[in-house]
Amino acid sequence: MTITTTARPRRGARRAGRQLRGGPFTYAVLALFTAGSLFPLVWTAIAASRDNTRLARTPPPFWFGGRLMSNLGTAWTEANMGLALLNTALVAGTIALGTVLFCTVAGFAFAKLRFRFKDALLLMTIGTMMVPPQLSVVPLFMVVADLGWTNQLQAVILPTLVSAFGVFFMRQYLVEALPTELIEAARVDGASSLRVVWHIVFPVARPAMAVLGMLSFVQAWNDFFWPIIALTQENPTVQVALTGLGRGYVPDQAVIMAGALLGTLPLLLAFTLFGKQIVGGIMQGAVKG
Repeated sequence: MTITTTARPRRGARRAGRQLRGGPFTYAVLALFTAGSLFPLVWTAIAASRDNTRLARTPPPFWFGGRLMSNLGTAWTEANMGLALLNTALVAGTIALGTVLFCTVAGFAFAKLRFRFKDALLLMTIGTMMVPPQLSVVPLFMVVADLGWTNQLQAVILPTLVSAFGVFFMRQYLVEALPTELIEAARVDGASSLRVVWHIVFPVARPAMAVLGMLSFVQAWNDFFWPIIALTQENPTVQVALTGLGRGYVPDQAVIMAGALLGTLPLLLAFTLFGKQIVGGIMQGAVKG
């Protein structure tokens, strides 16, 4: 006679397969943080829908008015927002693409390749993050002026195509995510360095590349300090164009808010379209790490 016993799963094993559920307190905290995060955007839209006289009163308005489209049209015309949005999309897209490409290759070199003075070069790269950007404005503008690039987009794009943070970020990711044995196997099969980068490094680094690309794009889109020096109102980015709004003895705050809303909407649209891919890349990188 054979007796068969079935082992019962432990309580911890049964709980491991369950999906955690939040209680009322969790939803309340999430709702509070969501409301706090959305408040600046909602207030910008409310202010853009009012007139300057109403914004100057106390208490300020907390609901939408009827001048949103009028203020948006005024901001679009006064700030040359069409050209500004096109220039900013070109600048931010090029900077994000260049940063992702060059920083991934440099991060791979620092993470997996062996060459002389590697540690010293990495230390120097990280050390540049400690230098305030204001110190490089004068020599950088002198170089741009000598090249004849003033008021041209390449003056904003080229100095920021590579970032020390991006190189360090990709290096730290590839140290853990990219097995050295995989590179050695590709070398044994006769793969060149370019093929290794294209077929092995880029697929492995895709989650980190998505995060770095998003951060670089948002930073380039919102950059104000260097573009206001290198560009003018004739060929502006969004941040430069916004400085031309509301000029006068009494600045029109409603029009300024409308211009800020126009400059923010493309970022919201991009995150709405690619938010799942970006969050998925972050989660995939977290699981691999």
